[in-house]
Amino acid sequence: MPETLATLFLAHVLADYVVQPAWMVEDKAKPETLFLHFLAIVFTAMLCTGQLASPAVYALALVHIVIDAVKVRCFSDRFIPHITDQALHLVTLAATALLCPDLFATGLYGDVTWLPKLMLLGAGAIYATCAGSIAINKLLATFDPQPTSKGYPQSGPLIGNLERALTYLCIMAQMPEGIGFLLAAKVVMRFQTGTTDEKRYEYVFIGTLASFGWAIAVTLAVIFMASLLPPVGISLPNH
Repeated sequence: MPETLATLFLAHVLADYVVQPAWMVEDKAKPETLFLHFLAIVFTAMLCTGQLASPAVYALALVHIVIDAVKVRCFSDRFIPHITDQALHLVTLAATALLCPDLFATGLYGDVTWLPKLMLLGAGAIYATCAGSIAINKLLATFDPQPTSKGYPQSGPLIGNLERALTYLCIMAQMPEGIGFLLAAKVVMRFQTGTTDEKRYEYVFIGTLASFGWAIAVTLAVIFMASLLPPVGISLPNH
């Protein structure tokens, strides 16, 4: 079961955050867009599990599309609906792995026992960075509009992805003290801007804490899952 869940998690991450372009996210209310997303889910699930004709793959993709359709038609594109949507997708991944625990083992590369852990580590890195960027942006959108900035365009999302990626690597490398260094460096840089806007400070701190919190939570979940899988020669923290 852990092997199947790890591979399905990578399939989900690829379908939602790698192969899905921005225009597809914006037009997901259209049936044809949902169908294209369905095909992407089927393709990534087949690719990751090695199953080319398993009914479980199509069932998983269909449930995923139903969840997406309900979200875009009945709820706003805000933080809570987004997190609920992701939580439901993760539950369906776990349910599929529970009902079809040998999905990976009976696939094309079932004999490659170390592959699921490698997939899990890659999926975790993408989920900590790309998924975190979307979630944090939706969280911050619930507050005042983002303060104007004189910085480089798109520097905010890039900095956020870098800090989450470094947080992920620091914990994986058993160097949690690096997170303190990153947090301190970011705080110092923010205070050097010379602004006295309290809302600006609060906005920045909420985003910073949420960003680090997301990355830490994802990394700990990945470490737990990785402890259930065969090793790939990478030392992970013991719990």
